[in-house]
Amino acid sequence: MIRVVRFNYWLDPAFDRIVGEAPGVTLQTCAMQGDDNAAWTALAQAQVLQITAAKDELPRHWFVTAELLARCPQLLAVSSSGSGCDTIDIEACTRAGVLVMNQAGGNADSVAEMALGLMLAVLRRIPESNSLLHGSARSFSREDLMGHELRGRTLGLVGVGEAGRRAAALGRAFGMQVIGVDPALDADTMAARGAEAVRFDELLRRADIVSLHCPRDASTLGLMNVAAFAAMRPGSIFVSTARGGIHDEAALHAALASGHLGGAGLDVWDQEPPPPDHPLLQLPNVVATFHTAGVTHEARRNNATLAATQIVKLLADGEQPARLVNPAVWPHARERIAAARAR
Repeated sequence: MIRVVRFNYWLDPAFDRIVGEAPGVTLQTCAMQGDDNAAWTALAQAQVLQITAAKDELPRHWFVTAELLARCPQLLAVSSSGSGCDTIDIEACTRAGVLVMNQAGGNADSVAEMALGLMLAVLRRIPESNSLLHGSARSFSREDLMGHELRGRTLGLVGVGEAGRRAAALGRAFGMQVIGVDPALDADTMAARGAEAVRFDELLRRADIVSLHCPRDASTLGLMNVAAFAAMRPGSIFVSTARGGIHDEAALHAALASGHLGGAGLDVWDQEPPPPDHPLLQLPNVVATFHTAGVTHEARRNNATLAATQIVKLLADGEQPARLVNPAVWPHARERIAAARAR
């Protein structure tokens, strides 16, 4: 039997059903908190580890690091619950001959919808109106809550992958001009995905709304810093449904507090959830959510199904995963998988 191990974070039941019904595969669920010895014993015997992508929901000693890999010599693959790999050291996995799989695109529709929702909430001042109507004061007029339309504005997408191209389609449906930057895509591919390819500095200068849809990695950490926010158009809007750390929270607060930026819609944070006294949460033109862009019933079910199916195909057929994060390791990993299947 080939053993798949996961921790007891919330996972749509589709995952347990698909993996549990696969012949020759056994699934074990371990507690994230409590009996660490039992979890280490299970991990030491595991061929596949299914792990959450949410860095602040998993104790640090369960992150897939070189230290954990050294204690799990039979591990063939690590599967992230989403598109991100914040809990996985990809380079350490590659050195150890361990595949890293994600579920890129599985929650893209949900993320894109949330990005547009945040844009509408900021520009149309929906939370402000909701708060006033829930309160007892009635000394305000409709004009006090006057906002702006999306139509006719320029949407700048930083990252035009699965979620980015869906955001581009939604933006165009709202009558927006869409521009984008993505180092992995050429201009023709960008155009096919609904965005005019531009340089990063041009995007900041032209966009009325800058929306992040890029991965968090060494090239994007701190991308939106003091200089980047200063380069944005006065009164423009910043939105992120990507990952915390790509934008500098202190720099964003300064740009908003000074009046240079007109507002922000934030789903991701350095610390999740952010503390209630976080400076950004004190600003009336910030619409805040708790990393829930990709957390819908549909997206969670889709990601769980993708993850389980990818794992089963890998173990049963030795099939190269469609969402392989470190493809360079595949030749070596394929040999390890074949040996495990033959035992």
